[in-house]
Amino acid sequence: MIKKSVIVCLVLFLSLCLTTCGSPEKERYEAQFLVLFDTVTQIVSYMDSKEDFTDYAQQIHDYLEDYHQLYDIYNDYEGINNIKTINDNAGKEAVKVDQRIIDLLLFAKDVHNKTDGKVNVALGSVLEIWHDYRTKGIEDPKNAILPSMEELKAAVVHTDINNVIIDETESTVFISDPDLRLDVGAIAKGYAVEQVSQIAINNGFTSGLISVGGNVRIIGKKGKEGQLWNVGIQNPNGQYEPYLHVAHLTNSSLVTSGNYIRYYTVDEKKYHHIIDPETLFPADYFTAVTIICQDSGIADALSTAVYNMPYEEGLELIENLPDTEAIWIFPNGEEKYSSHFAELIKE
Repeated sequence: MIKKSVIVCLVLFLSLCLTTCGSPEKERYEAQFLVLFDTVTQIVSYMDSKEDFTDYAQQIHDYLEDYHQLYDIYNDYEGINNIKTINDNAGKEAVKVDQRIIDLLLFAKDVHNKTDGKVNVALGSVLEIWHDYRTKGIEDPKNAILPSMEELKAAVVHTDINNVIIDETESTVFISDPDLRLDVGAIAKGYAVEQVSQIAINNGFTSGLISVGGNVRIIGKKGKEGQLWNVGIQNPNGQYEPYLHVAHLTNSSLVTSGNYIRYYTVDEKKYHHIIDPETLFPADYFTAVTIICQDSGIADALSTAVYNMPYEEGLELIENLPDTEAIWIFPNGEEKYSSHFAELIKE
């Protein structure tokens, strides 16, 4: 249902920009929201009128808001059983949930198997420890410390995804280990973006870009002349140059995992939020990994999985997936690419 009464509050930035060259009836519109998935959401499209764009932007916002609430691990919402509800009932009872949670967790189990556990939504007990230390370290940098390996090893015992029991018939989820916690941060944004993109397409949205915290989904082409969309690949050391490359895309997703946004510093070394399930510490192979493929959920999962793998292992994984490309950025600034990545780059 479109909540037009709150459109003024929700669309924080709506601009009519330059008309597409040679296409006066297709103009560029943009909307931004600041609260979904605790990051910035951007919607861009070329449409005939501001009214049409506003309707689609509102629809996309509302569907994303539903997913945001369902996949939240920190907050309760009246009348909604979400991921936090499941965690709160770990070891106690099964929780009846929306089908969209069932679908996400089935997707998570499939990704876990295909990445040999490099993406594990049951790793929450370990990630919670790092989250707490990172938060304290950011608030009090002088006294920032690392969690002990003993603490992490005690938590990792409670990360078996097989203890997340899904009953599709009853639409319930039960965590049989009372100390296991779900954390869907590695897949939730991308998965939600993909699902909402499919809804928008089915509702007639044929040309647009949806970005949720940098998880970018391209739908169709832009303008009357059907040009490809330009999507920047962020430079991890972008003090002077914000983008390393610009990808030229249609009907694709682009997702980056990197160490340069969420981190804290201990003894002059940065410790970011992407935790390797094997070492229980932040992976340090790369500063960033970017994945390009059609499905945003898969791109999100792969960006985390490949970030947690040595280059050769990640390359083998990517090369064996159809229509999937990647770029690896190493700490020394070196770049490596999958076989056909360069074909997507605009010079």
